[in-house]
Amino acid sequence: MTNSQRPYGNPTLPLRPVQSPADGVPSPRTKNKESTRSAPSGKQRDAFFDNAKFLAIVLVAVGHAWGQILDDGAVETAYRVVYTFHMPAFILISGYFSRSFDLRPKHVKRLITGVIVPYVVFETAYSLFQRYGNDDPDHGITLLDPTYHLWFLCALVVWRMTTPLWRMIRHPLAVSLVLAALGSVSPQIGDDLELQRVLQFLPFFVLGLILRPEHFQRVHRRSVRLMSLPLLAAATVVAWWSVPRMRLGWLYHSSAAEELGAPWWAGPVMVFGTLGCSLLLTACFFAWVPRRHMWFTALGAGTIYGYLLHAFLVKAGNYAGWFDDPVFEEPLGVIGLTVLAAAAVTALCTKPVQRTLRCVVEPKMAWAFREDPGGTARDRERRTGTEVRTPGEKVSVQLSN
Repeated sequence: MTNSQRPYGNPTLPLRPVQSPADGVPSPRTKNKESTRSAPSGKQRDAFFDNAKFLAIVLVAVGHAWGQILDDGAVETAYRVVYTFHMPAFILISGYFSRSFDLRPKHVKRLITGVIVPYVVFETAYSLFQRYGNDDPDHGITLLDPTYHLWFLCALVVWRMTTPLWRMIRHPLAVSLVLAALGSVSPQIGDDLELQRVLQFLPFFVLGLILRPEHFQRVHRRSVRLMSLPLLAAATVVAWWSVPRMRLGWLYHSSAAEELGAPWWAGPVMVFGTLGCSLLLTACFFAWVPRRHMWFTALGAGTIYGYLLHAFLVKAGNYAGWFDDPVFEEPLGVIGLTVLAAAAVTALCTKPVQRTLRCVVEPKMAWAFREDPGGTARDRERRTGTEVRTPGEKVSVQLSN
């Protein structure tokens, strides 16, 4: 759900000729002649990632709907399978598009307007919704205890702010795994800002930082797709077996081992085990994500809207007691709920919703920030190939061949 992308390199060196990526490689900077003429920035959204984000947000909404009717064993089995990979897929994509994040004003501003402000707005809105919609006058507004699904925005702030650190150290993935394991044995962390999830899901964000386009190409091989089918079947069997034997908290990654009634040493074992299963199923998911433009590709740009808004519907159903209806004990009721959840989140990702709520989900907030002349000059330099230096220094022009 991020779109920050900036190339690295020394601006004083001649620019390399533009090269087309290999066929089938999903790259956020894929270009062609038509898109270059139509978009001044020369950038084109990659259909693969927009497709993946849309399909992932549909699974998030469907999973939240299923979470209200877990008395059915088949529903809980499907729920556990989906919960094993839908957020890891989102987090990995977020890490992939955060590779160029640093503490420059432009990036910090985007983090504030695109993550922090929406979190404050919607955390307040969900708190008020619970107070008045659920007739809970004692429920207060707190920004330290994220409501329901908003933990992801808190985590994204922490992960992005630490991106320069992960890009600097030698073995970032190994370090992130150690931190995830330590989180699982530290109940003292508490619930503030969902730091347990920040730590235990961290390896997927770091993995996204170190992945390259060719890695996504490899999962689209026919052999990977064929292997994904028995893996998914095996995951379904394991999920069914785990229903009476494993607590769901292990998949949420929101608690330490002792809080789940297990000895401390079970924390690292379960974290590594569940993260490994999540990685396998995430690869299976990516293997079946279309690489071409589909009818829902454009909706991938609006997944943040579906993510932030769909929980209002879920909570409204809870407050009104809709999920207690006996119809959801029947297969047709479950299928209907699944279709309804998918349709609702799809509608929430559409352009009309984006235009209506952009002022709070993606506000520009030019009034709140000082203008950065240096950043403007650097942007002009990248667009034109002109090196802009401070007054009094020689201004050189480096043009590509």
